[in-house]
Amino acid sequence: MNVAPRTRLNYKQALAWLYGLQRFGIKLGLENIRRLLDELPRSGGFQAAVGDLEIALHCKVIHVAGTNGKGSVCAMIDSICRAQGYRTGLFISPHLVTFRERIRVKGKMISEEAVADGLTMIRDLIADWDPHPTFFEVTTALALKHFGDEKIDIAILETGLGGRLDATNAVQSDVSVITPIGLDHEMWLGNTLAQIAGEKAGIIKPGVPVVSAPQQPQAEEVIRARAAECRSPVQFVNETYHASPVALRGEYQKQNAAIAIAAVQAANIQLGEKAIVRGLAAIEWPARFQKWDERTIIDGAHNPNAARILAQTWREVFGDQKATLVLAVLSDKDLRDICEALAPIAESVLLPKIRSERGAAPEELSKVLSDITPPLSCSITSTIGDALMLARAKPNPILITGSLHFAGEVLAHLRGEPAAFEECAQ
Repeated sequence: MNVAPRTRLNYKQALAWLYGLQRFGIKLGLENIRRLLDELPRSGGFQAAVGDLEIALHCKVIHVAGTNGKGSVCAMIDSICRAQGYRTGLFISPHLVTFRERIRVKGKMISEEAVADGLTMIRDLIADWDPHPTFFEVTTALALKHFGDEKIDIAILETGLGGRLDATNAVQSDVSVITPIGLDHEMWLGNTLAQIAGEKAGIIKPGVPVVSAPQQPQAEEVIRARAAECRSPVQFVNETYHASPVALRGEYQKQNAAIAIAAVQAANIQLGEKAIVRGLAAIEWPARFQKWDERTIIDGAHNPNAARILAQTWREVFGDQKATLVLAVLSDKDLRDICEALAPIAESVLLPKIRSERGAAPEELSKVLSDITPPLSCSITSTIGDALMLARAKPNPILITGSLHFAGEVLAHLRGEPAAFEECAQ
C-alpha cells in the first residue's frame, strides 16, 4: 500500500501522537492489528501465515497471559535465553519511567530514533483508517516491526489486557504461558474467575503447547477445556525452582522461575543449565519487591492477589517488622481488598496525591483504611516528595506500592528523571 509521506516526527512528537490515540480508548479485537501488521512495510521480520489470519514471526514466539506475574516470567525467559546466547525481543506493558522500556532487543531498550521512525511510518499508514487503531495496537505493531528489523531469534510477548482479543494474540506462538489468574479488569474481562480465565486462555492455539501456573479450580477447569478443544498439550507447573539463586525476591518468584524454564523447554528452545543459572541470577526487573536502599522497597502490586503476595513476601524478608506504607492505587481497582491485604504489615500509611488522572483520591483511600479493623493511622500528602520525607523520618522500613504507574512515578522522582507522562511534553 502506497502512503504519501508526511513530516517526520521526532521522539517527543511521536510519543505525543501515540498518547493522543488514547482518546480511542480500549478496543479489544484482532481485526485492526491484523490489518496493520499485514500492511506494514516489511523487512523480512513477519508475514501473514499462509491459510491463516494469524501473523507469523520468523522466530520462536513465547506468549504470556495471566493476572499476576506476567512481567516477571517474561523477564526471566528473556534473561535465561540471552544467557544462552539467543537474540531476544521482549515486549511488555506498562512501562514505568520511559516508553522505550516496552520494547527491548537483547536486553536493550528500543532507541528514540527507532521509535520516531516507526511511529512516523505507522501514523502515515493509518491516517484515514476507520476504525482507527488504538494506542496498544500501534505499540504492538511498532514492537513487531522492530523485532523484524532486528532479526531476533526469540520473541517474548506479554499480553496487555486479557488474551483472546488482545493485540498480541494476532501472532502465531510456539508456546502459550498462563500465570496465576485472579480478579482484575472486570469491566473488560468478566466478573467471575471462570470468565476471566476464558479470556486469558484465549491465547491457546491449536496444537500449541500450554504451560500454566497452578490455578484455582475454576480457572484450571477453563484452561484444561480450552487446551482439549485445541488439542494442545497442557502442563501445570506445581514445583518451584531452588537449584540456584533468583535475583527477584520472594518465594513466588521461584515458582515464576520454574514456569519460565518450562515455557522455554516447551517451545523446543535449546537451553543449558549454566544459562538458567546465569540468567536467573542476572534479572533486573524494577518495582517487583525492588530494594531501593537499605530500608525502602518498591513494588507495583495493583490488585488484591498481588497485594496478598506482597504481604507474604514482606513477612518472608522483614518478619514481624511493620512498614511505613506509602500507598497510591488506581481508581478502577478494588480499593478495599487491596487495603485489607496490606493493612496487617503496615504501622502507618502515607497517601500522596499522584499525577495520574486514573489515581484514586487520597481522601477516598483514607476513608477505606479508616473503616478497616483496627483502623490505620493515615496522613495525606500533596506530593510524593513530601510522603517520602515523612516516611524517612519514621523508624520503620518503607514500602511503596499500590500501582505500577505509581511505582514508575516514584522511581522517576528518586532517579531525578521525567515521569512517564512527562516524556512527550513539548
